[in-house]
Amino acid sequence: MSTTICRSGGYTGTIRPPVGVTNKEKAANARSYSYTGPLHDAENDHLISLQLGGDPNDPRNLWVEPPSPGHKPGAGPNNPKDAVETRLHTAICKKQVTLAAAQQAIATDWESAEQRLGLEPNPGDASGPAD
Repeated sequence: MSTTICRSGGYTGTIRPPVGVTNKEKAANARSYSYTGPLHDAENDHLISLQLGGDPNDPRNLWVEPPSPGHKPGAGPNNPKDAVETRLHTAICKKQVTLAAAQQAIATDWESAEQRLGLEPNPGDASGPAD
């Protein structure tokens, strides 16, 4: 994984499609889910994030996620799942969990993923690349 998701200098930026592609995908995805809210406040989220090796363009790995409760309109996306993804990424790169186990956990239930993997959630450590 030192040549992919754990490589020095980052990984997601090398596989993330350009905004011209993702904006079209997001709009099409929103229509498919009948989402009518403002797209700038929603996130084109990945079931398995890019930093966990998820496919950047597979429609089965993407959906438009509305803003979380308490979101300030116009402030852009706010997704608490992003911090969990970052902590799982760190655990993978530190060899605390396997990539396959982290992918399965995040895809099954992101809110309990860390607990099921035996990791202690650390909400203060949310730095790193977002999905």
